[in-house]
Amino acid sequence: MVENKESTAKKATVPHKPTSDKPNNSRKPKPKPKVTNKRQAMLNTQKLAPFKYDMNEVLSASAMDPAKASAFLASVIAKASRLSTREAKEYAKTFLESGDLTKEEFDKVTRLMDKYSKYR
Repeated sequence: MVENKESTAKKATVPHKPTSDKPNNSRKPKPKPKVTNKRQAMLNTQKLAPFKYDMNEVLSASAMDPAKASAFLASVIAKASRLSTREAKEYAKTFLESGDLTKEEFDKVTRLMDKYSKYR
């Protein structure tokens, strides 16, 4: 029996590398593109204690319920330190519109936020 060249070529096997689940360590990972956010004024967390003290002075002189004032202060601190002081001022403005804060108290609160903020 005579075999042609094609059939012998098909029978020949090429050794292959065993596949593994590990990624190829010789390749460098792609650098992630830098996402730059615009700097915003945020509450300086290193001056949190004096900020709380001054805010409590303003809120204790206000006509706001003490339980509501405590929740208001916690929300202002959270918004000003995590989002921005602009967001915290908008939150405080809702209390001005609902009548819980007077215009003078609102101005004091916003001045305190500006005083204890830094750009980051």
